[in-house]
Amino acid sequence: MRIQDVARRGRIVTTRPEASVADLVALLAEHGIGAVVVLDAAGGLAGIASERDVVRRLAAGVADDTPLLEQPVDAIMTAVVHTCSPEDTTADVMRVMTEHRVRHVPVLEDGALVGIVSIGDVVKARLDELAFERDQLDAYVHQG
Repeated sequence: MRIQDVARRGRIVTTRPEASVADLVALLAEHGIGAVVVLDAAGGLAGIASERDVVRRLAAGVADDTPLLEQPVDAIMTAVVHTCSPEDTTADVMRVMTEHRVRHVPVLEDGALVGIVSIGDVVKARLDELAFERDQLDAYVHQG
C-alpha cells in the first residue's frame, strides 16, 4: 500500500520555529495529536516538534533562566526530519520509523508538505492489508 492512501492530507497542523513551546503544547492538546510540523517563513520544512521533544527538554532542564514554555519551538524541535513521498510504501515508512525511532513522518511532494503519517496510520493500514489478504485466502479455500 502506498503512503498516499494512508497519509492525513489537507489541513496539516504546523507551527513556526519562533512560536513558543506553550503555543506548541496548546496545538498538540487542541488537535489531539503527538507532533506538529515546523515550517520556516518560506513554507519549507524546518523541523518537527513532538510531545517527546517537550518531555526530553523538561528532563534535561533549561540552559538559561527562560522557562521552557516561553522558549521558541526551534529550541526543542527535531531539525533532522525523516520524510517520505506519497509513492513510498507503508513497508518503507515502517522501516524508517523503526530504524530511526520516530512516530511521525511528514509527506513531501516536490519539496512541499502534502501530508503526515503517524505510526498509528501505518499500523492501521497494515492491519487492513492483512485482513484483506486473510479474507481473500478464506474465500479461495472455501469456494465450492
